[in-house]
Amino acid sequence: MSAPVTIGVIGCGSVAQNAYLPLIVNLRAQGKVAGIVGCDVDPARLEAVQSKFGVGRVTTDPEDVFRDPEVDIVLVLTSMPEHGALTIRALEAGKNVLVEKPMATSLEEGRRVLAAAEASTGLLVCAPHVQLSPDFQQMYEAIDSGRIGRPLLGRARYGWNGPDWSSWFYAPGGGPLFDLGVYNVTSLTGLIGPVRRVTCLSTLTRPERVVEGELIQVQTDDTFQIVLEHESGALSTVTTAFGMQKYRGAAVEVYGLEGTIQLMGDDWAPAGLEYWSNDVGAWQVFESQSSYWPWTDGLAHLVDCVLTGQQPYTRPDQAFHVLEIMLGAMRAAETGVTQEIESTFDRQPPRPRARRADAHLVHDRVHEDAQ
Repeated sequence: MSAPVTIGVIGCGSVAQNAYLPLIVNLRAQGKVAGIVGCDVDPARLEAVQSKFGVGRVTTDPEDVFRDPEVDIVLVLTSMPEHGALTIRALEAGKNVLVEKPMATSLEEGRRVLAAAEASTGLLVCAPHVQLSPDFQQMYEAIDSGRIGRPLLGRARYGWNGPDWSSWFYAPGGGPLFDLGVYNVTSLTGLIGPVRRVTCLSTLTRPERVVEGELIQVQTDDTFQIVLEHESGALSTVTTAFGMQKYRGAAVEVYGLEGTIQLMGDDWAPAGLEYWSNDVGAWQVFESQSSYWPWTDGLAHLVDCVLTGQQPYTRPDQAFHVLEIMLGAMRAAETGVTQEIESTFDRQPPRPRARRADAHLVHDRVHEDAQ
C-alpha cells in the first residue's frame, strides 16, 4: 500500500485513550493514517474518543469493524479473555491485526490464532513490543556479538500494587503473569532464546481487593517466581506480582562467562544499559537510546510494514511460545511438576539502530499534537 491506512480500534478504554490513540493521532499528522473507527461496548467511551481524538465512525459491534472495507488494521485492546477470538475474526476478514498481550489465554486458542495468521492475507503483530526499543536492541546486539561471552543466567522482574479499575485482572485469565510477567518472558526469550522447560511457585497474598470502589474476591494467584531453562542450557528467572510496591535497579540482567549486561528501568520503559566486561574491569554506563520510545511502537511498526510491504520484526510464533511458557508456569505452580515446552521460534537478528534524531522528531510531533 502507498495510501494512508484506516485503523479500527476495538476496546476504547484506558489503554486506547492513554496510549494507542495519541500515537494514532501522531501517525495521522504524519500522513500515515487516514481515519479511525472506534468500537466499544460502552457508548460513553465512544463519545469520549470521538471528541478527544477525532475518531470518525463508531460502533458497539466488532463485526462492523471486520466487515468495513476501508479498515486496513484492527487494533484489539479489550480485556484479555477476548483477545484470541477477536484476533481470529479480524484475520479471517483479511485485516492486519495488532493484539495487546497476551495473544490468547489458552494454548488451544493460541494455536487457532497462529493458524488464522498463517491463512490470512493480513499481518499479525502481538504485544508486548519491548524488542523494538533501541535499548533492548543495543543489549541484544551486545549479547549476540559475544561481548559478555556465553550467557549462563538471566533475571527479569516487573510488578506493582495492581490495578483498581477492572475486576477481570483478578479473574481466571487475568493475573500479573499475563499482565506484567509477559514483558519479562518476551525479553528473556528474545535475548537468550527459546525455552525448553519451566517451573514455578505462585501464591495468593491478598484474597480480597477493592476494584472500582467495590470489594471483590481475587480468583487468581497474584505472586509468581518462575525459573526457565532455555534451549541453550542457560537458566533465567522472572519475578512478577500485584503487590510489589517499589523497586530500584535493573529490569533485565544477563550474565555471561566474560561479562554482565543490564537493562535499567522497566523493559517497557527502558532507561539505559550498564555493562561489565572482564577485559575492562569496570562498569560502563550507556545513556538510554529509548528516551522518547513509546511502548506502543508496535503499532507504528505495523503501519510502516503495511505501507511498505515488509514483514514485521516481531513474530507471532514467539508470542505463542511466550504464551505456552506462561501457561506452563501456572501448571507447574499448581502441580509442583516442571513443565516441558513443546513450541519454539526462530530469533530475529538485531535490527539496525535508529538515529537519535528520529527519536527527537517523534517526541516533537507528539508534543505538537498534544498542544
